[in-house]
Amino acid sequence: MAARKTTASKKTARKKKTNARKRITPRKQQQGLSADEVQLTPEHPDLAPLSAAVGAAGGVAVGAYREPLSGRPLLLATLPREAIEPTPFQRDLSPTHTKRLAQKIEESGSFLDPLIVVRGAEGGFWTPNGRHRLAAAKVLGLRQITALISPDDELAFKILALNTEKAHNLKDRSLEVIRMARALAERFKRKREEDFAAEFEAAELLTLGLVYEQEGRFAGGAYNPFLKKVDRFSTRTLSASLREREGYAARLLEIDARVKEIIEALRGRGFKSPYLRNYVVARINPVRFHRAKKGDTSPAMAIGAALTRMAGSAKKFDVAKVKESEIALVAGAVD
Repeated sequence: MAARKTTASKKTARKKKTNARKRITPRKQQQGLSADEVQLTPEHPDLAPLSAAVGAAGGVAVGAYREPLSGRPLLLATLPREAIEPTPFQRDLSPTHTKRLAQKIEESGSFLDPLIVVRGAEGGFWTPNGRHRLAAAKVLGLRQITALISPDDELAFKILALNTEKAHNLKDRSLEVIRMARALAERFKRKREEDFAAEFEAAELLTLGLVYEQEGRFAGGAYNPFLKKVDRFSTRTLSASLREREGYAARLLEIDARVKEIIEALRGRGFKSPYLRNYVVARINPVRFHRAKKGDTSPAMAIGAALTRMAGSAKKFDVAKVKESEIALVAGAVD
């Protein structure tokens, strides 16, 4: 008993040390402008030529301010979509991402993020970071697009260094969705889960979010292809659906506990592949061979039944029958 307590206290101490390293410490000395120093008008001498260029292009200046850190002037305006071009050295356009972005903008009814814009070649307007939003605006047929315009042309070459925001991985997205769902369930008692499909993006993110809350190191990427085929938005109220999903999450964790046992047994047989979990989960996935017909959004199987079959396959998994070539095949598919 004493040994267990010692081990637990060591783990707690390590966790506290890790959290201390991750803690964000603010500067003691503040910097930047005060509120009265930030305010500007589009007619300010530093911005008047830019405001005139916006008007000549068919846009309108709607506001201006000094950037609160450096004090550099910035112009908030709308410009005709055709008046803006991406910088020629920007990353290639992804049509898939553009269509998805356009769909989400239309669903929300809001184009909230202004493009960062500078003066480009031959007096035009360049955006160094808004290629996909610009293309999405074209898909949507927008006449005008909001832009934050800087008179500093050199910003076009500095924007990549500023683009350091951490991308949302599966865990981030799932946790964000489940937290949002709880807040919405409190606010809208009678609304159904399917009423928030646009906000939640995908039904499986709700289930995965509940799993990640209990096990932060859960390998959601291995189970996501399975969940995509069986998890759908519920017609029940959001609060009732979340209670039901808690059961799904618990069952997934039970399955994963068995998967971990299988992986350890495979390692005991000498298998060293980093794709062992993907292989095992694919083997016990009851809908891995299901191919939906075009336009068919119905689940391959009810999620409850699918989890039952998956758990049964995990219990019956025979480690002795696994071949190296099978794991190599899964590794190739993942890559």
